[in-house]
This record gives sequence, C-alpha cells and structure tokens, in this order.
Amino acid sequence: MLLALDTSSPQVCVALADGADVVTELVSEQTLKHGEQLAPLVARALASTGIDRRDLTAVAVGVGPGPFTGLRVGLVTARTLGFVLQVPVHGVCSLDVLAAEAVGTGAVSSTFLVATDARRKEVYWATYDEAGARLTEPAVDRPLDVETEHPVVGEGAVLYPMVFPSRVGPLRPSAGWLARAVAGGLARVGEPEPMYLRRPDAVAPSRPKAVS
Repeated sequence: MLLALDTSSPQVCVALADGADVVTELVSEQTLKHGEQLAPLVARALASTGIDRRDLTAVAVGVGPGPFTGLRVGLVTARTLGFVLQVPVHGVCSLDVLAAEAVGTGAVSSTFLVATDARRKEVYWATYDEAGARLTEPAVDRPLDVETEHPVVGEGAVLYPMVFPSRVGPLRPSAGWLARAVAGGLARVGEPEPMYLRRPDAVAPSRPKAVS
C-alpha cells in the first residue's frame, strides 16, 4: 500500500493506492496551514479505508518546487514515516505530477508548459513533451520571461492569463496522481530532497559588526 502526499501548493493533499489504483484521496479545506492539516489528513485517509499504517509499503512525496515551510512539513512527515515503518520514501517533482495528470486525462496532446504560483509575481515552471517527459529543468522566473502560446497546466495560467492564454488541465498537484506516477513510472523518482529553487524568506541574522 502506497501513501502519497504533497504540500507544495497552498493545499495539502493525501492519497492511498493499492497498486492497482488510488483507493482514497483527500484535500485540505483550508490553505496555508500545512503543519496543522497534514497529520490529520493522513489519519483520516487510513481510517476511511481501514488500513493500518503498518500496512504501508512505501511513501511518495512531492518535493516541489514550492515554499520552504510547506515543503518542509511534507518532507519531514514522509521521512519520519519511512524511518519508523522501515519503508522506502520516493520524491517526485510536483511539476511532473501535474504533467502526468494532464497527459493521463487527455488535457494535452503536444508540447506544453507547467507553471505554478511561486509568489512574488513569479512562477515555477518547466516544459514537457506530449508524453509528459520533462524537457527543461524546473526554474523560477517572472511570467513574462516564459511567455508562451503552448498549452499551460497549473495555477500560473490562472494567475497570469494575459501571458498564458491557453490554460488546460489540473490546477494544483494531486496526491492521487502522485501515487499513479510512482506506481506507473510516469515521472522521475528520486530522493525526498526539497526543490526550493530560491532561498527561504526567513534567514538567520548576520553577526553584528564589531564596534571600532
């Protein structure tokens, strides 16, 4: 049984898959409260399916790109579960999950872009071929710098419709599609390491200058 979770977007999502398909998927009702919502969502998902956490055989987690705080919550939870249960933890780029869903649902049939909200009037983005294979490394830029006429998947197209006029497919990463991507080999699987792409907003204060 595979537990999948993603905290790279404003919403927390959790899913369980039995190898054949997703058996349950939950999405948080509130946004930007990852720490408060992830553990209860995991507990609800297990309870709703009658699965004990000791039945889990692997954990999959979205590694971003995304905000520092949200990603940290998901990755720490995934690593902790993996350590306690002694099961593998798979990390997957959250942009790749959106691409897998867009291809899997038939929303795209040619080269396309995935663009998500990076705040600060920027987007996280990468380009993909018609089969969902990533063509460029994930990056963070101003929307105008990646303007395209290709179809665009993700929240970036909703936030910047003048730059991305051809919005298609899902809005935010789905834990269900994360599980399908891992089980079906639809995305690159790596270590559960965060993909921040830029420094966190909160930094330790520098050492005060010596008084001369």
